[in-house]
Amino acid sequence: MSGSKLLIDTNVFIGLEDAVEVDSGLAELVRKCSAHGVRVFIHERALEDIRQDKDENRRRVSLSKAQKFESLASTIQPAREQLVRRFGAIGRRNDEVDVALLHALEQGAVDLLITEDRGIHDRARRAGLSRQVASVADALAWVRQTFDPKSVALPYIAELAAHQIDPADEIFASLRSDYVEFDVWWREKCIKQHRPCWVAYVGDEVAGIVVRKDETRAEARIQTPGTKVLKLCTFKVKPRFRGEKLGEHLLKQALWYAQRNSYDAVYLTTFPQQQTLIRLLEYFGFRHSSTAEDGELLFEKSFSREPLHATNDSPLFELVRANYPRCVFAPPAKAFCVPIQGDYHQRLFPEIAKATALPLLETEPPVLAVRGERKPGNTIRKVYLCRAQTEAVAAGDVLLFYMSKSQGMFASQAITTIGVVENWTATSSFEELVRSTAKRSVFSEEELEALLHDRDAPLKVIDFLLIGHLERPVFLEELLATGVLAGGAPQSICSVQFGSLGSLVNGAELGFRLA
Repeated sequence: MSGSKLLIDTNVFIGLEDAVEVDSGLAELVRKCSAHGVRVFIHERALEDIRQDKDENRRRVSLSKAQKFESLASTIQPAREQLVRRFGAIGRRNDEVDVALLHALEQGAVDLLITEDRGIHDRARRAGLSRQVASVADALAWVRQTFDPKSVALPYIAELAAHQIDPADEIFASLRSDYVEFDVWWREKCIKQHRPCWVAYVGDEVAGIVVRKDETRAEARIQTPGTKVLKLCTFKVKPRFRGEKLGEHLLKQALWYAQRNSYDAVYLTTFPQQQTLIRLLEYFGFRHSSTAEDGELLFEKSFSREPLHATNDSPLFELVRANYPRCVFAPPAKAFCVPIQGDYHQRLFPEIAKATALPLLETEPPVLAVRGERKPGNTIRKVYLCRAQTEAVAAGDVLLFYMSKSQGMFASQAITTIGVVENWTATSSFEELVRSTAKRSVFSEEELEALLHDRDAPLKVIDFLLIGHLERPVFLEELLATGVLAGGAPQSICSVQFGSLGSLVNGAELGFRLA
């Protein structure tokens, strides 16, 4: 529960509660306040004002509807002359109510006053309270920004409530065989509670699912400290889609969501036979902390918003891997700018492809990633191919992906994405190239062969972890002005200094401080 308190002016309350079509913004504001534990009050003086309504039927209806909200008792007010000096002239009874609302706000009885009354806004500016007096639209934006989870929308994954998923889908078959009370649990705990789910689609078919639940510290059986806990109740990929990296894709969704929404811990349970899932969890920092009597294993992972610093106890990349999605953004890590052409950028990072292409006409929608494309562009572990001359790149180093000049692309000539090097090799052998890229490559074997034979020089294969995408791409002009880059747009991988990356750090919005 948030503990925040809003005070609604009569004009907003009556507008919301009259027997007419409710403005969608008003309705959403009240709904979100209820969902997030924000208390909504009507001032006692405003209720008195309603009671003065000479229309008996309207008065009766308004007062009965007012019972949905809490009543805020009047605060002890100073002398009228002092109120006038503070808030302006007081003439009619309505003025007295307006001043009473503002006085309650100033005294700290509530956090925000919601009104569409221009006169109250003028009085608030006079008293230096304008930051705490908001319109319905402003209040809704505040509630969303303050309490709503930050969205993490990835292609092929839909966020649905449990009741929107067909319980007869075959993805649940093995769950039923392992858990005889599955149907009861699904109906009583998931459908009735509207539990949120991430559903991975291939075409129109459900290929994977994660059911999540916020838990209190008392509910969670974990050792990780902290009070904000996310439980992954179900983590399942259909057998015929295994090998498509959908499990990694779903895990990325969960980890990014947890990091950006300031969770302290994420945990889930599974059985020992789920070795593929267990390996994936352990690779990205989950640890086995307990085993139930029936053999069920509990895995948990801690999260922090603080910068990740190198230690002498662990190699740099191993530290990043265990603390993913955080990374070390300071020495001894090095930073490199990696230019990549627009079309390859979209294939390597399809989760932001929808935000990078400008329509030719204002009436056209932006270009979206093709749903159903199953190349592993949405995974955490990726591969980048190049013929850069540098030999300085090492495990744990930071890669700043820069989209080269690309006609019609929004993020043309800008750094968009952060990654961390896992390892790299150089090869002139097609067979070795296919083996080393495996399921990470967004290229077909035919394209790999064409790339390999395009020039005589060996092809460098850089494996990396995708850390995240910048909320605001950092464009070439800013990179040159701040000294991140020198001499124009990068043509090949080039080293940059962490000290000159202030603008990049400020625009990261990854859910943790880079430095």
